[in-house]
Amino acid sequence: MQRRQVISSAALASLGWMSGWPVRANNHDSAGAKRPEGQHEPVALGEPLPFGTDILRDKAEELASRPYDPPQKVPLPWRELNYDQYRGIWFDERHALWRDTGRAAVVDFFPAGYLFDRPVAINAVADGQARPVLFDLNTFDKTDQFPDLSAQGMGFSGFRLRGELEISGVFQEYAVFQGASYFRALARGQVYGLSARGLALGTGSPEGEEFPIFREFWIEAAEPSAPMVTVHALLDSPSVTGAYSFNIFKGEQTRMEVQCTLFPRVDLTAAGIAAGTSMFLFDQTNRTRFDDFREAVHDSDGLLMVNGAGEQIWRPLSNPPELGISHFVDSGTRGFGLMQRARETDDFADLQAYYERRPSLWVEPMGSWGPGQVVLVEIPTDKEVYDNIVAFWRPAEPLRAGRAHHFAYRLHWCAAAPLDGTVAQVLNTRSGRHIFEQGRIFTIDFAEHSALGSDPAKLEARVHSRNGKISNPTVEYNPGTGGMRLAFMLDAADGARPEIRAELLRNDMRVSEVWLYRWSG
Repeated sequence: MQRRQVISSAALASLGWMSGWPVRANNHDSAGAKRPEGQHEPVALGEPLPFGTDILRDKAEELASRPYDPPQKVPLPWRELNYDQYRGIWFDERHALWRDTGRAAVVDFFPAGYLFDRPVAINAVADGQARPVLFDLNTFDKTDQFPDLSAQGMGFSGFRLRGELEISGVFQEYAVFQGASYFRALARGQVYGLSARGLALGTGSPEGEEFPIFREFWIEAAEPSAPMVTVHALLDSPSVTGAYSFNIFKGEQTRMEVQCTLFPRVDLTAAGIAAGTSMFLFDQTNRTRFDDFREAVHDSDGLLMVNGAGEQIWRPLSNPPELGISHFVDSGTRGFGLMQRARETDDFADLQAYYERRPSLWVEPMGSWGPGQVVLVEIPTDKEVYDNIVAFWRPAEPLRAGRAHHFAYRLHWCAAAPLDGTVAQVLNTRSGRHIFEQGRIFTIDFAEHSALGSDPAKLEARVHSRNGKISNPTVEYNPGTGGMRLAFMLDAADGARPEIRAELLRNDMRVSEVWLYRWSG
């Protein structure tokens, strides 16, 4: 229980309530409208200093040579704010960085306080010069009930990017960096859901998790109509420092090209690269455990992988009775990510949360990452406010102290992973006790696909289980989906936790995703 609470508190800090963060200064949320001269000046900036990626890398390397020194916490009254009080203060967007300049993006800021108890430094970069953004409490607005607190010792907890995402001339939020090394993004038509992390350390381990922080940011000014915004970050923790650069492209999918160089202070044996953090409470596989009016509750419903051999693998997520950690050993992985495939309102029957509009997050390595494993951590939870799912890449060899370790990858915040679609995808997984026989029946619905053909008799079902007996695998056409349904029986002893693999073949060729599942009872 303690491990879950530690992970969830950091995840909650990034959840961002920011997805519904009030914008009350300007009803149309546009960066284009001119304001009277001298009113609502943008945030103030400090003196310029030269900046470049080499400077950032050198700063991270030098920082790693010294013992970890965390940023000072904000004053106690700010840390003692509760959730509602913290929601009672917000940035006045009329003070946004680069507002009314015609640039492709503007930047709003979040105050430190509540769970965000350590301020981060933020810099604005233009023409190779970085100028610190100066904190001023007067750039924030607040409710009448907000306590009268001194601004001394205060600072920012993070920022959000706004740009023309849906409608020309209307600047909308599409990316947030706030809390530890967490950040989130969304694409056109989406609402916030899962988060990404700069680095995961010791996730799910008995020793407990370490949460690196982005302690300083540099945001480059985007020229008018520029296709991307670039954000740089300095990562720090007791075990490691890092230099990060994010090239962010918004649109039908929002894509981030990430370059990071890590400088461990100690050998890292449990590092998680390109980590995603999400929430899974229940779906059709564990529906009976929850007395809830909704059909399902989750930000993501599966882990998708394409391994170095080209297998496309689907692993439905679960909310296990005890901590579950799955390791998918691979070499030259082509991609992985936490997906949300349920896309209809009726999949959830929740008219407020919009789970059907939550992003999927696909990780695409740039260059070979060599041998390692995709790690999936599933943490028991009884409430949807907790992020209980983590997925990341762990290199086979430890990241040695005193060396530089470079990783490059793309993050696709999307509705579906950008794959070639040569095999039929898994649409849904269902499970329940058989009425007449001992054991459980599983059904897997595959989407309509030309590779399946129209005759289920020509398809071969291969189903295997470790720690369980499989019987009566059958394939039949599903008129509701237009695809095929694979059904089979599983008989396993109590506590066995069988691992199951299933796939469809036609003429000895795989025509479906490989379905993997761990039944935990």
